[in-house]
Amino acid sequence: MFDDTRPIFLQLADRIADDILRGAYAEGEQVPSTNELAAYMRINPATAGKALNLLVDREILYKKRGIGMFVADGAKTRIASERQQGFVDGFVAPLLAEARALGLDLPQVVRLVEAEARAAEAPGPGGP
Repeated sequence: MFDDTRPIFLQLADRIADDILRGAYAEGEQVPSTNELAAYMRINPATAGKALNLLVDREILYKKRGIGMFVADGAKTRIASERQQGFVDGFVAPLLAEARALGLDLPQVVRLVEAEARAAEAPGPGGP
């Protein structure tokens, strides 16, 4: 469910963002309330509220006073853009830095990535 590597409210916010990105919640659709999340996840309501408020701050959700939280227009695009930048920062930039250190040029790196992608797509032993 949750791990000890990051605060629970961040993990919950990421989980809700994942659900939005994958289409479980559409733009304009209501998401579970603080109390519903707290009960379902067996966490403190303050923790659930902190996760939802973080998503409001990031303009992923918006509040309708007295009604609940809803997925903001453009939320899916915003999440994908944030994730893409995180992918670049966390994986692509370090990959290119290591490639430079190894003396690999861009075409060599592309060939390595393509070869690895083909190997990952190939059926394993006993596969289809």
